[in-house]
Formats: sequence, C-alpha cells, structure tokens
Amino acid sequence: MNRWIALGLFLLAAFTASAIGGYATFESVRTWYPTLVKPSWNPPAAIFGPVWTLLYLLMSIAAWRVWLRREQTGARPALRLFFVSLALNALWSVLFFGLHRPGLALLEVVLFWGTLVLIQLRFARLDRVAGWLWAPYVAWVSFATVLNAAIWRLNP
Repeated sequence: MNRWIALGLFLLAAFTASAIGGYATFESVRTWYPTLVKPSWNPPAAIFGPVWTLLYLLMSIAAWRVWLRREQTGARPALRLFFVSLALNALWSVLFFGLHRPGLALLEVVLFWGTLVLIQLRFARLDRVAGWLWAPYVAWVSFATVLNAAIWRLNP
C-alpha cells in the first residue's frame, strides 16, 4: 500500500472516532453540560475543538510512523491497540455526553488512559518520534481524567 494512502487511512480512522464522539457530544454541550458545576480550572469550550483536532492529527501520524515499521516485532500489536484506543475515545464521549454518566465515563477513561500509556511505551520503542507525537494525547487525557473526576464529584 502506498505510504500516503496509509496515512490518509489513519487520519480517516481517527477523525471517524472524532465524528462519533462529536455526534454524541453535539446536543449535550448546548443543553446538559452547561448546567453542570465545573471546577474553576475547566477550560473554555472554545479550547476543546482545536486541541482535539491537533491530537487526532498527531496520533494519526504517530500510528502511521509505526505502521511504516510494521515488520518490526511489536508493531502490529501496538497498532491494534491504537484502534482499541479510538474505540475507547469514542465510547468516553458516548458515556459522558451522550448518556450523561460522568461516573461511568470516569471508570472508562481510566482504562482509556492506561491504554494510551501502554501505546506510548510501545510506540516509543518502535519509533522515538511516534512516542513523542503520542505524548500530548496522553497528557490531555490525563487532564481530562482529572476534570472528569472533578465534574463527577461536584455533581452527585
């Protein structure tokens, strides 16, 4: 397969997960989410779109770089985890925004975060740049996990 087509497919996969999450989120960010008590350090709504767009781009490039090394030991299992992480990413949005279940979303995001850390370790072993490209995603989901916990705690 042409390497550029492969990159396009990784981007398509990531932005498909984004679209699923966006569909689950769309109505709730206008109706339900504004009614929640949030911590003072909750970012403004305008931050989320650009941050997630950049993260989807970076994670796609990281996965693609690993795909370019797909014959190396550990590359294929790492790529399978990448696709698992996309499903977990979309599922979090469905649980939190779609079903209005911050507690259940918190449990899921802990699993999601652990998967991302495991991916980062595997990607970094296979391609140092891929590991660095993955790092902002882990950092953001770390922050999102703490924010999810705070919102759950503030809204019993």
